[in-house]
Amino acid sequence: MTTAVVGAPGSARRNLHSLWLLSARDLKVRYSTSALGYLWSILDPLVMSAIYWFVFTLIFQRDGIGGEPYIVFLLVGLLPWVWFNASVIDFTKAFRKDAKLVRSTAIPRSIWVGRIVLSKGIEFLFSIPVLILFALFAQPRVQWNPLILLFPLGIVLQAVLLVGLGLLVAPLCALWGDLERTTRLILRALFYASPIIYGLSDLPSPFHEIALFNPLSGIFTLYRSGMFPEEWNPLAVSVAAAMSLAFLVLGALVFRRLEPSVLKEL
Repeated sequence: MTTAVVGAPGSARRNLHSLWLLSARDLKVRYSTSALGYLWSILDPLVMSAIYWFVFTLIFQRDGIGGEPYIVFLLVGLLPWVWFNASVIDFTKAFRKDAKLVRSTAIPRSIWVGRIVLSKGIEFLFSIPVLILFALFAQPRVQWNPLILLFPLGIVLQAVLLVGLGLLVAPLCALWGDLERTTRLILRALFYASPIIYGLSDLPSPFHEIALFNPLSGIFTLYRSGMFPEEWNPLAVSVAAAMSLAFLVLGALVFRRLEPSVLKEL
């Protein structure tokens, strides 16, 4: 993907091999010391979903916000959010964490961003069977429809968006350490500004129109529409695709310009 766009020269095959090795190393380190292993990929979104389901279903009245069954509606938003959130947090320390390797290896430095997107994306794929299981138990309330075929497009768009953001966030945080805390604050606000615990169709005007400029709105639309057809919004998807590509281009340009300064800083 974009990992060969910037950085040191090398064959595409070698770069892809390096990307896979680094991603596999991340997963191995993450799970090697854990007794639960793979289960950690799904425990966090499951616990979050259970809490939000309890609060908004048993304590407060949702008044039609979100789809039914609400637990499935939550999961299909929270699972990709965990991928997004974990990736952006890791971007903030992508270069400082392995500073020696970043300086000494000949592979493109952008691969250090790509490996985060890939390893966290694999964890997201590991969690999808849990979503399917919940959806099957919720039959017949889950309305399966042909839009479920757009689910993989959501994965692709989210990967593109994350790579673009990573190429922006990683070098900026390496040069200015205070941006790491700023990024975490932005992520907290972005969680509630994204259609996760509610749907894009639940927002009144003008908040609905404003939310269209959040690329996660269109990406989550692709994930949800196959089970909640009322969430389908082609405009949101189009905006998400355009913004994801724009972030990718902008990220590549910024990364190319800041890479020499990052290497000096490390």
